[in-house]
Amino acid sequence: MLIRLTKEFEFQMAHALSGYDGKCRNIHGHNYRLQVTVEGQPTQDAGSAKNGMVVDFGDIKRIVNQYVIEPFDHAFVVAEGSPFAGTEGTKLLVVPFQPTSENLLLHFAGLLLGRFPEGVGLHSLRLWETTTSCAELIL
Repeated sequence: MLIRLTKEFEFQMAHALSGYDGKCRNIHGHNYRLQVTVEGQPTQDAGSAKNGMVVDFGDIKRIVNQYVIEPFDHAFVVAEGSPFAGTEGTKLLVVPFQPTSENLLLHFAGLLLGRFPEGVGLHSLRLWETTTSCAELIL
């Protein structure tokens, strides 16, 4: 049997969707909420400090913070070739894709795959761009 664990994170990020035909072509920001779900079997080793756990929530937090939250929190994210790509700032991230919620999820999955302890797999990611709008990636 597999058990799934979900840890939630919050970060703020600005972006602009170059070439978009709506208001989101302008620089704007969101208070994002990211839910990371992993799955695995609980350790059945009475001698282990993590007996009965799939993975420690602290390990999930450390990994996601290192590879996703720290780089993207309070960053301005734009696609390569965007007119904003040359914008000077302290935390500008130029990515090889349009920074939509859908593409961010795919990118985040690529950053996280293979980072969790052996036997623990990334199951899904859910990214809330607003309190009423989210995208979900199920692997």
